[in-house]
Parts: sequence; structure tokens; C-alpha cells
Amino acid sequence: MKPAPDLTTASWRKSSYSDGGDNNCLEVADGYVDLMPVRDSKVPDGPVLVFGAASWTSFVSGIRNRLR
Repeated sequence: MKPAPDLTTASWRKSSYSDGGDNNCLEVADGYVDLMPVRDSKVPDGPVLVFGAASWTSFVSGIRNRLR
């Protein structure tokens, strides 16, 4: 198991598909090699889930395929 990355200076972003609300979606932090940190925008100081890049890509692909 890899140690958790230091996310204190992470730059978080919401999906462009967000409905425009301030606190109702997930946010991701880019710039971490082979990792995708994810958090709940309603609780920005709360826990962060960190996925492997391949797992995150597979998850997003699965969602896109279901929406088609």
C-alpha cells in the first residue's frame, strides 16, 4: 500500500457537468501521478478517497457507457 499523498496544496475542480450549484457534487484534484483524489464538495475538509488512475478511468468509462 502506498502512503497517502499530501493534499494540503491540492487544486480541486468540479466536473463541467455539474449543475452549477456550489456544493452538490464530487471534486477531483489533478496533478498526482497514477492517483485520482476525490472528495465531497459539501465537506471540503472531510475525508478524501484516493483511487488509482486506472480504476478511476474504468469507473468514469462505465458511467459514460451507462448514460449513452
